[in-house]
Order: sequence, then structure tokens, then C-alpha cells
Amino acid sequence: MDNSTIKWVSAKIGNDRYKTELITDTHSFVSDEPVSNGGTDIAPSPEDLLRASLASCTAITLRMYANRKKFQIGSIEVKVGTESKDGKTIFHRKVIINGAIDDAQRKRMLQIANACPIHKILVNPIEMLTELA
Repeated sequence: MDNSTIKWVSAKIGNDRYKTELITDTHSFVSDEPVSNGGTDIAPSPEDLLRASLASCTAITLRMYANRKKFQIGSIEVKVGTESKDGKTIFHRKVIINGAIDDAQRKRMLQIANACPIHKILVNPIEMLTELA
């Protein structure tokens, strides 16, 4: 494993009921489980963080494109939901664009949504390597 190309995030959990500190190179935040799963619900669940990752990446990608093309767009909202069906996870994504853009620009924005980096990660084959350190 070539550690020089790997981007790491650490998750540290103590004895608190599932409260987990997440640490990146420049940020620290927490995750938790809902009360229904034995957590204290003080932060988003890991599943919510995954949905939020896709939603935020999509919104940012669309904003970057709209700014570059000078589209007259006010706000962009992206909603992401998931469901389990027939042994697989299905992501549902709704994009709401507020602004004066025509049908061709809307169609292009939909194509750009599918080009966000997190979307690409989730739709391509994923390999999971786990080791004890």
C-alpha cells in the first residue's frame, strides 16, 4: 500500500455512546447514532454523512460550473435520500435550481451533477482494504 497517495480521515471513539470524533488534515467534527440505535443523536449518523457528502459535492460542482458559465442562478439545493432494495442501496438525488436558465442549460446542469467527484466514486467499482495496525 502506497501511503503517499492516500487521503486519510481518522475516527476516534471513546466510551461515549457512539459519539465519534472525525479528524481531517484541517477539520474536526463529530458523528453519532440516533437514539433508536443506542446513540445520543448529537451529530449526524455515518449514513447521513454519506448522503451529505453526495449532496454537498453535487451542489458545489453545480455552483462551480454555473459560475464559470455565468449562468444567472440564485440558489442550488440538492436533496439526497437512500433506500435499500433487493440487496442494493439506491441513491435518490433531487436538484433544485433557482434562477433564469433555459431548458438546454438545465439539461447540462443535470449532466454536470453526475460529474461530481463523490458521484463518480459511488457509481464506480469500490474495493475495500481493511488492516489492523
